[in-house]
Amino acid sequence: MKTKKIQISAAESQVMETLWRKGPLAPEDIIAATAKANNWGAGTVRTLIARLLRKGFLAGARQDGRYFYKPLVSRADYVRSESQMLLDRLFGGEAAPLMAHFVTEQKLTAADVKKLKKLIQDMEK
Repeated sequence: MKTKKIQISAAESQVMETLWRKGPLAPEDIIAATAKANNWGAGTVRTLIARLLRKGFLAGARQDGRYFYKPLVSRADYVRSESQMLLDRLFGGEAAPLMAHFVTEQKLTAADVKKLKKLIQDMEK
């Protein structure tokens, strides 16, 4: 399945995560939620908002005398796109080598193994 590319930088994703969790938000609220944790100034956050608007990932509208921003792309679509780009870039678009990498490189708990087995069983149905 081909996935639409949603290219959001790591910094932009911090703004998007805030909006996915709490949106729609006024610029001041986005600044309050992201600036300090990332050691950014208000101008940096405003620049990130402007980039996301230009890319078509945010929409802004006046409401009750204030301006609010909301995401136009869902977090699920973003994760799907990022996952596909990672898969394409590192594993030639094939899921099995990706899974093999994680299974051999990460310490899986018994619960992880059980969940993976269930996922595979569900997919085989």
